[in-house]
Amino acid sequence: MATTASFTNVPARAAGSNSVFRRALNRMVSARERQVSRYVNGYLLTLDDQTLAENGYDRKALEKAGASVYPF
Repeated sequence: MATTASFTNVPARAAGSNSVFRRALNRMVSARERQVSRYVNGYLLTLDDQTLAENGYDRKALEKAGASVYPF
């Protein structure tokens, strides 16, 4: 049985009563997920159209989503 984890919404004590730290953590995780998505899109855009199509990606959709290359 496979399970998946999502780190964007860490459960809080009660709905609507998030602490300052919980909101800060959620925002940092969300920002990091967007950064990673742009990084991956940047790599995918270096591939040729045939390879993208074989793996279910569309170049125009990737370009629209945005891309960045980080020099780490």
